[in-house]
Amino acid sequence: MKKIAIYGKGGIGKSTISTNIAAALAEMGLKVMVVGCDPKTDCTRNLHGGKMIKPLLEYMRELGLSEVDVSEIITGKQITLEGLIENNVIVRGYRDVICIEVGGPEPGIGCAGRGIILGIETLQKVGIFNYFKPDITIFDVPGDIVCGGLAMPLRRGFADQVYIVTSAEYLPLHAANNLLKAIKRFANRGGSKLGGIIYNARGHIDRPEIVEKFAEITGTSVIYKIPKLPEIVEAESKAKTVIEYAPESYAAKIFRELAYKIVNNNRQDIPRPLKSEELHKLYVQYVEQL
Repeated sequence: MKKIAIYGKGGIGKSTISTNIAAALAEMGLKVMVVGCDPKTDCTRNLHGGKMIKPLLEYMRELGLSEVDVSEIITGKQITLEGLIENNVIVRGYRDVICIEVGGPEPGIGCAGRGIILGIETLQKVGIFNYFKPDITIFDVPGDIVCGGLAMPLRRGFADQVYIVTSAEYLPLHAANNLLKAIKRFANRGGSKLGGIIYNARGHIDRPEIVEKFAEITGTSVIYKIPKLPEIVEAESKAKTVIEYAPESYAAKIFRELAYKIVNNNRQDIPRPLKSEELHKLYVQYVEQL
């Protein structure tokens, strides 16, 4: 089984990319699982038409287990795979992609990072990966690293590779650079390595060369560039992937190519993140050329 984690600043298109990759891989005949780790619980939406899916942490709260140690939960057999399936915590989406939303704490209470740790550990303990035996598992994770919980999939080496989604604008690049710092910090302690950067043309500045230079300086590469395409927006409005909504479109072709690259990419980069002033200087140099 190959496990990848897709990170990036909020709103950069992680979930769009994750779900389209999942749909394309499922088309190839692979068994795919997507674990959404965003408290908004909308990571897998496009794979199951936006139908209701109960977040794992919400289910645990209903059982009074959200503050219980994982070993106690499993030992007491209070959470089972059968229960997760029967209560729509685990659902099947497009082409049988297995969809799970970890969820988050109640608004104003608790820590999203701790929730990710508790959720993923619970999934491990109940044996979900051994039961379903996916060929590839995709973790869709918030990318503004501010606590150890959000970094958990890469910090503990739970993912074989990390991919960072960014546009050419400064704040997504700043978030990407912070992610590189986290990857570097944990890479030599058993943490996940970097598979590469995915360029997503969003916002007002569509300059992939900025991101390519950033990747070159930090010791990695841009594995794919996704342009702005209307089919992507149209598919999102229907709560579908482009692969399902417009299978013969150029956009669908792009996501199939990206999925193929990821499943065959074996890069294990340990990046060289920039200091904040270095990133700012790099960015200003390119923006002045606009």
